[in-house]
Amino acid sequence: MKKALIIATIEDFLNFETNNIKLLQNMGYQVHVAANSLDVIRSFNMENVEKHQIDFVRNPFTVKNIVAYKQLCKLVKEIGFNVIHCHTPVGGVIGRIVAHKYHVTTIYTAHGFHFYKGAPVLNWLLYYPIERFLARWTDILITINKEDYERAKKFVKGQVVRIPGVGVDTKKFADCKINKAEKRRELNVPEDSFLILSVGELNKNKNHQIIIKALSLLQNKQIHYVIVGTGQLKNELEILSRKLKLEKQVHLLGYRQDIAEICKAADIFAHPSFREGLGIAVLEGMASGLPVIVSNSGGIKDYTETGKTGYCLSAKDCNGFALAIKKMYDKPEFRKKCSEYNREQAKLYDLQNTNKIMLNVYSSYLEGR
Repeated sequence: MKKALIIATIEDFLNFETNNIKLLQNMGYQVHVAANSLDVIRSFNMENVEKHQIDFVRNPFTVKNIVAYKQLCKLVKEIGFNVIHCHTPVGGVIGRIVAHKYHVTTIYTAHGFHFYKGAPVLNWLLYYPIERFLARWTDILITINKEDYERAKKFVKGQVVRIPGVGVDTKKFADCKINKAEKRRELNVPEDSFLILSVGELNKNKNHQIIIKALSLLQNKQIHYVIVGTGQLKNELEILSRKLKLEKQVHLLGYRQDIAEICKAADIFAHPSFREGLGIAVLEGMASGLPVIVSNSGGIKDYTETGKTGYCLSAKDCNGFALAIKKMYDKPEFRKKCSEYNREQAKLYDLQNTNKIMLNVYSSYLEGR
């Protein structure tokens, strides 16, 4: 039986790869996954998939990843894979080095290059040379936004493909039905409040703090902000909320499995990230019919537009976010217009479209290998 290996730095990321795994299995591949399963919120779990612990460390420049490299070499040598599909920066670097060493067909999905327009100079000095060098050992490079796709075509010798992200189950979010009043009570949010929702890890890149600061400028107790996600900045966001006297309006919900239901309980979706490969959380909100207030970062620019999807701003524009929230609050007809547009826009990123492209990539390139 042909064997495929999917690599990611942490096991939790592999939950985004279930569709690719099913595609490979349907093509007759025995699928293995390799990741660091330590300290994750939830474990990856699929039938007929072999799991391997590799001690990847997120920091690509730590010598600790030498251990991960040796572990991956041992795994690839012992099993003899026909193809390796790498994800995440560290998984992509180590995976491609090992694949080259053992002459294995290599696919790498870049979920947002760190060297994007407007990125810090240090990002360009560190990440761009690495990606350009590893491109020579990449048979297929898959990108998820326009900017990365156009840039990759300039230095990748192999095939470059653009897909609409990992795909969104738009029907799940569009068709979700709830009792809005009951859901808001469950979330400890006033039934008559104006509810802003964000979904994402609590880290500096997701930039949740700018929405909290924007709320402090508005001084409107009717507006509440719900954040779904976990991360190292939880305490910092709580301290900021208390400092700005917003602790009763900011709600940190932690990890949740009812995102579709929470979307239906919200009025708008906010996503002010500094960097974003595509922004699946935004698309899920749009599929639910939520107007969005977002940063004009990375792949988010591909499908959002001020006046159509909501408002798009610089990630650092606190006053701009405050004004956008106020306009959304004051203009229910505009929100309704955005809601209708967003439902249709999100369908372009439905997982069925992603699956079609990935099936073509796998079948056309791997057939006979």
